[in-house]
Amino acid sequence: MLLKDKVAIVTGGAQGMGRAISLKYAEQGCSVVVVDLNHDRALATAEAVEKTGARAIAVKTDITDGAAVVRMVASAMEIFGRIDILVNNAGGVAGTEGTGNSDTITEQEWDRVVNLNLKGPFLVTMAVLKHMKQLAKGKIIFVSSMGAVNPAVSVLHYHSAKAGILGFAKNLAFELAPRNIHVNTIVPGPIETTFWDSLMPPGEGRDAFFKALAKKEVPMERMGRAEDIAGAALFLASGLSDYVTGQTICVAGGQPLLSHGAIFDVEGFLNSQNS
Repeated sequence: MLLKDKVAIVTGGAQGMGRAISLKYAEQGCSVVVVDLNHDRALATAEAVEKTGARAIAVKTDITDGAAVVRMVASAMEIFGRIDILVNNAGGVAGTEGTGNSDTITEQEWDRVVNLNLKGPFLVTMAVLKHMKQLAKGKIIFVSSMGAVNPAVSVLHYHSAKAGILGFAKNLAFELAPRNIHVNTIVPGPIETTFWDSLMPPGEGRDAFFKALAKKEVPMERMGRAEDIAGAALFLASGLSDYVTGQTICVAGGQPLLSHGAIFDVEGFLNSQNS
């Protein structure tokens, strides 16, 4: 049991990568605080965690609301008494109008998406850190995006926020290393999760897109799965990574190896499907 008697907060834990991470941690003996705006799905994930024999609670939280975040962390402390691991996974582009490129982006959209993907993780981290500092140890994991470092399509607000996450994590890692608090970042490649639902509905068209994208951009020639991210998150949360901090780990099937090669034309593919 790599995480026996540990307590983790997983934001965006109701589905996709967050759910997979929550279940992976539970299998290794960790109690999990499943944080999400979708309370019904968060409850379902918490119930799945408990079926493994681990403890769990589901807390409905808007991570862009500082007061709500403080209440969530207080609930976790009241029930479990400690926080050993924080996974800043919540984020996305749900509800985005247009493509988010320079022709369509608005100030309101910028603020909304940046708040969710950068301010939110900041607020959660600050609320958790005071407890980790008292313990004099902890593991903090951020989830960024390959689009932050090698975009295949222009989504200015989302990719800018995820690039900000990389800088925030590096600075925190430097500051907190003497206090035995580890800070690392996972950069997912193309992962087949519900993240895509707001951009492209499930169906034959999306299946064809995934196949073409993986063939063109991923040396392993397959889309990633939520479980692939969960494996890396387990390593970074466990004692196996006790001498690892300030690192950015790409979980992308070798995609960064192609960073100087041909880039898959996402917009062109989508336009061809809609014509």
